[in-house]
Amino acid sequence: MNQRIIVALDAPDAATALALVDRIGPACGFYKVGLELFAAVGPGVVEALGERGKRVFLDLKLHDIPNQVAGAVARVGELGAKFLTVHAMGGRDMLAAAAGAAPASLTLLGVTVLTSLDGPGLEELFGRRVDDAGAEADRLARLVREGGLGGVVCSAAEAARVRETMGPKPCIVTPGIRLAGDPVHDQRRVRTAREAFAAGATHIVVGRPVTRAKDPAAAFARIAAEARGER
Repeated sequence: MNQRIIVALDAPDAATALALVDRIGPACGFYKVGLELFAAVGPGVVEALGERGKRVFLDLKLHDIPNQVAGAVARVGELGAKFLTVHAMGGRDMLAAAAGAAPASLTLLGVTVLTSLDGPGLEELFGRRVDDAGAEADRLARLVREGGLGGVVCSAAEAARVRETMGPKPCIVTPGIRLAGDPVHDQRRVRTAREAFAAGATHIVVGRPVTRAKDPAAAFARIAAEARGER
């Protein structure tokens, strides 16, 4: 059972999500529950995945005042999820509060720069010139490290730089993974599975290349083979 390749369950309801899990089968052991699915069905989906023997990456991207985020982290810690995201741009105090509220069983990941953003998009957000999106991700990764979180979410495009910043132990989770030649949809900074792991990622997140495939199990197997350098 592969627990380094995380499949994103971007589904509108639990029945659709769990049917996809069953179609992929035992090969995948880790699933991401994002905002759409969590808003639709709530914490019960985490329990349902646990009953199937799957790990859960709860991708809520928490971003609020420190007290609110700490409370949310504590509640998520009771659900049994393995990973939870908070936004690094919430700031040093928020990150420290989140880390202080997390049980040992829950790994907090600081989201650096979304893979849907590039330099011009960041310039619009920050109100200043941005020559290198990777440099911004690295700057935020330093905040995450200093805040005591267990890892970061960043594009595979900057994973090697972020690995140097974070050191050898923290998790680096890279979304925006595509098979060579696949469409990139609304992503900007994408890489293949093999490129992501070679750059220092500990986990990758794959969505549409698997979830929208006619045969999700076969698509997952292709991603896994590419990660092993077999394609």
